[in-house]
Amino acid sequence: MNPYQRAIGLLKNVSTEKGFLASANDITNYRRVWARDGVICSLAALLDGDEALVQTAAATLVTLADHQHQLGNIPSNVLFEKPQTLLSFGGLAGRVDTVSWFIIGVCNYVLLTNDINFAEIHKEHLNKGLSLMEAWEFNNNHLMYVPRSGNWADEYITEGYILYDQLLRLWALRCYQQVFPSQQIEDKIEDIEQKVLDNYRKKETIDNPYHPRAYRRLRQEGYWVASFSPSGYQEQFDALANALSILLGLDNENNFSSEVISYAETLRASLKLNLLPAFWPPITEEDADWSLLENNCKYEFRNIPYEFHNGGTWQMVNGFYGAGLCAYGKTEAAKEVLQQIHRLNQAEDWAFYENFNTKTGGATGVPHCAWSAAGAVILQQYLNGKKLMI
Repeated sequence: MNPYQRAIGLLKNVSTEKGFLASANDITNYRRVWARDGVICSLAALLDGDEALVQTAAATLVTLADHQHQLGNIPSNVLFEKPQTLLSFGGLAGRVDTVSWFIIGVCNYVLLTNDINFAEIHKEHLNKGLSLMEAWEFNNNHLMYVPRSGNWADEYITEGYILYDQLLRLWALRCYQQVFPSQQIEDKIEDIEQKVLDNYRKKETIDNPYHPRAYRRLRQEGYWVASFSPSGYQEQFDALANALSILLGLDNENNFSSEVISYAETLRASLKLNLLPAFWPPITEEDADWSLLENNCKYEFRNIPYEFHNGGTWQMVNGFYGAGLCAYGKTEAAKEVLQQIHRLNQAEDWAFYENFNTKTGGATGVPHCAWSAAGAVILQQYLNGKKLMI
């Protein structure tokens, strides 16, 4: 059985009538249908085209829609347990990125299966999500304000106007526009994109930065910085956000993606695992942000340097980075990334661990993690010439 077949095998193993589970192992809360994990697995399923997996993708999206909050929130996860279904909308903070992933998932399902009826059935759910994200701007200035712990990096330090969440929303709106086109949505896409272009990297001239004082202090980097808030910028390299920037073709006019790829490839080549860490550089006990990191956990501290979100390596993240490389025409680099993803998934007899220690190369996190398999599937299908709706 080749690496791709093993990844597909894991996706089939976590398939249930209610959707994709986060892991095949009954560990903590991973035997649940998670929004972001489930949608990422669904995107992999849609690219692969296996009929049973596509059905599980539909079931995942229906589960999320059926348990949407009346205000529009999409649950972080759903546990089907008798006598009642248990919902979580987040732990120490509510999750913002679940709404965008849901919209991306539904619209990609519709566009890749040509099931227009599925779109009509879920249009109200999509619109509720879009309205909620509009409210999360708070000041009607086109960028959502995200609490610390409000997205997939739920024990990391980023907060405020986090780039990853803005780009996910941009992707969601672009997908929605392809299904339900309108001038209003097109205008919103342009407004958000311009805010991102103007505020997440240093430019020689900008008319109206979001946070003028903080922007003056922003350093020139070869990538889009992670986030900013009223307190200033957090300038870490966020691999998933920068992967999305390449995938979405952000700022193609000025070709900043080439600088991002140059930085990412240099970083990747310098590390033991030859893959991108989630955030870089790691935060250590000597850093001012250490206390924020150390205290941002509900149960146990997992963000030691080079692990988890604090510089750990995730196959899922690198799957999206590889897809971005493909979209940009860097096929050979994408093949190298896929080879390294397979190497990590293969560890401990194809245990598909959640993430790895970037310094030691040791496996960490949950085994048989579904989106570790999904990252490999998405990248392989991009190398095969298939694409998600962006």
